[in-house]
Amino acid sequence: MLIRNAEIHGHGQADLRIEGGIITAIGHLEPRAGEPVIKAQGGALLPGLHDHHLHLAALAVREASIVCGPPDVTNRDALFEAFSASGEGWLRGVGFCESLLDGMLPDAAFLDTLAPHRPLRIQHRTGRMWLLNSMALAKLLEGAAPPPGLERLNGRYTGRLFDEDRWLQQALGSAPPDLAITSSRLAAFGVTGLTDMSPRNDPSIARHFAQQIETGALKQSLVLAGALSIAEAEPVNWRLGPAKLHLHENALPDFDETCAWIASAHDQGRGVAVHCVTEVELVFTLALFEAAGIPRAFGRGDRIEHASIVPPDLARRMAELHLSACVQPGFVSQHGDRYLAQVEPRHQPDLYRLRSLQQAGVPLGAGSDAPYGETDPWAAMRAAVQRRTRRGIAFTPDEALSPEQALALYLADPLDLPRQRHIAVGGQADLCLLDRPWRQARERLSAQDVRITIASGRVVHQRIDQAPRERLTRTEPAAA
Repeated sequence: MLIRNAEIHGHGQADLRIEGGIITAIGHLEPRAGEPVIKAQGGALLPGLHDHHLHLAALAVREASIVCGPPDVTNRDALFEAFSASGEGWLRGVGFCESLLDGMLPDAAFLDTLAPHRPLRIQHRTGRMWLLNSMALAKLLEGAAPPPGLERLNGRYTGRLFDEDRWLQQALGSAPPDLAITSSRLAAFGVTGLTDMSPRNDPSIARHFAQQIETGALKQSLVLAGALSIAEAEPVNWRLGPAKLHLHENALPDFDETCAWIASAHDQGRGVAVHCVTEVELVFTLALFEAAGIPRAFGRGDRIEHASIVPPDLARRMAELHLSACVQPGFVSQHGDRYLAQVEPRHQPDLYRLRSLQQAGVPLGAGSDAPYGETDPWAAMRAAVQRRTRRGIAFTPDEALSPEQALALYLADPLDLPRQRHIAVGGQADLCLLDRPWRQARERLSAQDVRITIASGRVVHQRIDQAPRERLTRTEPAAA
């Protein structure tokens, strides 16, 4: 395959040839007989974007779920309307927020009014809680003992299920979902690589992902984070990512045991990725890394996920410990109005920092946290540059990045966030072709500009309003 007249990231105007999934030449190149040609017409050719933090299976399941939270559903009446369609079998809702019910967290009795004749489960926007109606409770408890996380008050189950996803999957007899639709939608954004950050990823889910890649359902290259046990799986069609530690401020793990867990991850040659959304969680994490130490040969593989609240002194400590951070710049746009309303003003400057983290020496990569965040990386780049809420209110504008810095968040090496990926001869052909040069695209940062996505040398997305690929029937004769 030959891409002609592209504005190649890091090279300027040139042609690029792909053979066997590898970039084999960059420069002024003549087409070969029968070689497929893409006429870039001066459009920017970028390295494929990488989403450094998402939850693939949950995202795929969300496609068949009812959204029941902001911005789609914003009040009680809209919530009832969302579940008004007739049908049979289970109903699954996602994204619920208490603001819909004036701060009330519903119980099974309330959910019975939403769906009186069907089993209903609704996931809270945090992803940590499920809300079940009475029929759902009865069906789940028919064949499974109640878990510790199923709330019980005055001898009765409330229908609130906390941190029990694995139990719920087993009780439902759920199989991992097909990823084809989700993968195609991500490809349309120019995304060619994914890091699944689900802490429960194990050899079983690794085999499912490998099969999805083998069949072509999952088109992106894949890095799997997760449990220590996932290192026991053979990495077929995927790469082993960091060990994931999901902290909860109200139930922090034993310090010494967690230090030993970090050491075990390092012994596997893996980084450790720690979920930190509160200041307490970040302080605890930094103390862990200070105590556990980072092996000299290991380098800079440990990272903070989300880094939601980072006071300046903790940013400096992160840099001193050679930690990277995976941030969600889109959250400022998606949830900024709620943060401004609910977070104390003195803490707001510490929310979802970007520029100051970079200035402190903390390398950054970006992820969507989908399905708990929106999947469009271009919207997240705009949010990183504009730093405005959905209502247009400025949100710590001093933390804004340039368009080039925002793009770089998605060009980081997934296993080494301080390192940027580049387009180079000998490298894997993961590419994103825009329909315009970067000087124009940087002003828009729009997914609408993505024209073609190439993953491992194969076109996995092509915008349907153009037909840029041509098969040449002949070439100019070579010079004598």
